[in-house]
Amino acid sequence: MSVLVPASQRRTLDEVTERLNLGTGDSRAKRSAFWIMLVLSGVIAVSGVVGDSTATVIGAMIVAPLSVPILGVGLGIATSDARLVVRSLLLVTAGAAAVILLGFLVAQLLPNPTDVLGNSQVLGRTSPRIVDLSAALATGLVGAIAITRRDVGDVLPGVAIAISLVPPLAVVGVCLGSGSPSLGVGAFVLFASNMVAMMITAAVVLVFTGYAHEAGAGAARRGRAYAVLAAALVVVAIPMVVNSLTSLWADQIADATRQWLRDIPGAQVTDVTLHSDTATIEIRAPGELPPVDTLKQSVYSLVPWDPEVVIVHTVGSRVSD
Repeated sequence: MSVLVPASQRRTLDEVTERLNLGTGDSRAKRSAFWIMLVLSGVIAVSGVVGDSTATVIGAMIVAPLSVPILGVGLGIATSDARLVVRSLLLVTAGAAAVILLGFLVAQLLPNPTDVLGNSQVLGRTSPRIVDLSAALATGLVGAIAITRRDVGDVLPGVAIAISLVPPLAVVGVCLGSGSPSLGVGAFVLFASNMVAMMITAAVVLVFTGYAHEAGAGAARRGRAYAVLAAALVVVAIPMVVNSLTSLWADQIADATRQWLRDIPGAQVTDVTLHSDTATIEIRAPGELPPVDTLKQSVYSLVPWDPEVVIVHTVGSRVSD
């Protein structure tokens, strides 16, 4: 691992511990800074989600300090420091609850909170796919390397943007406050996958760069922690795989519908959704549609089960200038 973390740039265990363990050194100042920055980042994130502002949400990602205790869990696992693991997990849990509460309260103040559910900040975080998990693992690896090297600390703001911890929690709160817990669950899966990915990569990097040996940690306790993290990763990966497959099948159904409508000038597919056992296809077409049974057979050949096919037909056509 000397290629990833050269000895000349490697931080000592005491330096890494000072950065990631909020219970050492001037712990009161560390915790004060953590909570002030977390609450402010939560306010910024909720404001960005409600206002559908990508720039504001990115600002919240940079300010948010939630990655510190998450990386602290990885350090605790690598060094077999159970107290650090527990303390960091409590901070993550309390911090996540605080941001969710902020989102919930702000949603109560909106005149029509359900309008927020359709904006890009919410929709982009409520259906995480497996590609989001792979990105989280890669980003967690970058964050773990950055925390152990003295010469790459400048990448940490980029890690904060890529890993996206506070905005999904803000979306969870807004969705709960808007009466849509199912969307909130999707956003929480995104947060959980990012969190677990960062913990796993941090623990692995810290072990292989010698911090476990430096701390005199045994491998047995780490093995149990790895098993728990692996199980958590599988749990969050399952809905992400389902979302990925659902998105793929919806795209395939849309293509099949376009083929079905190819002889109708001006007809177009406006939306396709696949939920549970129902495929809803929204179409804009000027007149009568071809036999529906033909489309149903195409859908049945694409999806492993035979979903109910619901066609929403809006009479009209696209007019080009």
